[in-house]
Amino acid sequence: MSDTEERLRWLSASGDPLERLRAVVDFEAFRAELEAALPRADRSRGGRPPYDAVLMFRVLVPQALYTLSDEQAEYQLRDWLSFMRFTGLALNAAVPDA
Repeated sequence: MSDTEERLRWLSASGDPLERLRAVVDFEAFRAELEAALPRADRSRGGRPPYDAVLMFRVLVPQALYTLSDEQAEYQLRDWLSFMRFTGLALNAAVPDA
């Protein structure tokens, strides 16, 4: 078992509140409303593709729960395994910037 897996097991055993929240809230149920509410730029001229709407919604939840600025939320997404697991980001995934 890897160190990361061991740490995630420890977080689960310790009662990770974000894991419990993710287990009871179906964030995909919000997808249609989120995508309808988010204006998307015309990508025919190129540019970076937008982050997934549900991912960004998931980022907002711990940001609001822990009263984090955008910069602090970005840092915690890179640092805390519980935030990464909650949002579904892998250790090597691109993190939305502040």
